[in-house]
Amino acid sequence: MGKNYILSHDLGTTGNKATLYDREGNLVASSFYSYPTYYPYPNWVEQDPSEYWKAIKISTQELLSKGKVNGKEIAVISFSGQMMGCLPVDKDGNPLRNIIIWADQRGVNEAGLIKEKLGEENVYRITGHRVSPTYSAAKILWMKKNEPDVFSKTYKFLLAKDFIIYKLTNKWVTDFSDASGTNLFDLQQEKWSEEIIEALEIPIDKLPEVHSSLEVVGELTQEASGELDLPSGIPIVIGGGDGACAACGAGVVREGEAYNYLGASSWIAIASTRPIYDPKFRTFTFHHLAPGLFMPTGTMQSAGLSYQWARDNLAVKEKEIALTLGISPYEIMDLEVEKIPPGSENLIFLPYLLGERSPHWNPKARGVFIGLTPRHTRTHLMRAVLEGVGLNLKIILDAFLSQGIDIKSIRLIGGGGKSRVWASILAGIFEKEVLRMEILEEATSLGSAIAGGVGVGIFPNLNVVETLVKVKERFLPKREDIETYRRLYSIFMETYERLVPVFDRLGGE
Repeated sequence: MGKNYILSHDLGTTGNKATLYDREGNLVASSFYSYPTYYPYPNWVEQDPSEYWKAIKISTQELLSKGKVNGKEIAVISFSGQMMGCLPVDKDGNPLRNIIIWADQRGVNEAGLIKEKLGEENVYRITGHRVSPTYSAAKILWMKKNEPDVFSKTYKFLLAKDFIIYKLTNKWVTDFSDASGTNLFDLQQEKWSEEIIEALEIPIDKLPEVHSSLEVVGELTQEASGELDLPSGIPIVIGGGDGACAACGAGVVREGEAYNYLGASSWIAIASTRPIYDPKFRTFTFHHLAPGLFMPTGTMQSAGLSYQWARDNLAVKEKEIALTLGISPYEIMDLEVEKIPPGSENLIFLPYLLGERSPHWNPKARGVFIGLTPRHTRTHLMRAVLEGVGLNLKIILDAFLSQGIDIKSIRLIGGGGKSRVWASILAGIFEKEVLRMEILEEATSLGSAIAGGVGVGIFPNLNVVETLVKVKERFLPKREDIETYRRLYSIFMETYERLVPVFDRLGGE
């Protein structure tokens, strides 16, 4: 029968979530250890990688204690991690500075240089992504220009989870999905792009070896085993970037399957056997966990964040009641929102509180309510926020549908998936069945655990998601909702286009 447990680590932005799953894919225990984020200058966002290692050690020990599991029972350790970072380390694996994480925007000039040297469309075709300071390439170039000493001492540039994998195995590796968030990876060839790397004059030997997410890349060393209080020799499966792991945890591994992650930000992603190149560059493509499988994606900035703004500014009364009852304010807000008819009586919200990525790629876009009348109450505004997020996601969905992809239903994960009313709104706007998944917030760590299980043969392949990943509730679109939302959708899109010059005049600050 072999060993019984899969240990999965999800190195997120706020902390590390360690989870323990059994061979049937049941969650046995979970533990979370948070670490700080530093903002030394405007647009700079960094973390201390030594905090990652501390988080791994503490959460592992806490997990085994909570789950009452002996370390000898661990069959494999696997990973998910925040993507698009840049951590320079020396040949002994010591960090040469803090890791520059995905949210950092310091490399704006360097992104401009990449466009100049290679052309935006060329980079999009090779990597599946637009050129952006968000990705690792611009961060590496920034370091080359502004911290030349660090750059010259760098033995490897690593992503968050890959630093931990080095600590566990002494191997310099990354995986296809994480590499696909660097602006340096040839998506279809599944290797570093020599054309891009040569043009940018980044020595290729400063990048780690690239593997499939499902590969065993090493074993727990004697030294690391002592620090983690685990037996040495446990196989380490590399796993993937958090987006690809979330897709697997949502059960999206076959052509045309789709999921919507609804958290502070939100994205729609699909599984595809080819990258999707949008003529308007609205969407982008990551690599998925399996070789030859891709994950076309469109990410918007302010989804749950918009509803959080509504909670803090429109739902003061609901917050007080929730505190008294010991429940979430969102539950009370949802009950109020359900009383308002679909379409919020012609009130529209543009959810661009932080500018926008997909579909507009406009950092100057801003949040807007349009159509206010004396009839409208703050509850109308709350419902309009939920609908505005849905209408924006619909543009992303349509970008995929216009490429001839047949999407029958959309799986819903993330904290926003707890809201039944939001799921129902999305079904009406998407004109698709929306499936609320059983596991909403643990989906990423489940995906990483499945990758680990496949890597050591506990599971035959990723299709095991069909039995491991369960649907909690189904929402079918209602005919009358479809008609309402279709009418508002065209107005929603036109409103944004008409306001672009206004956003420009307001400025991006």
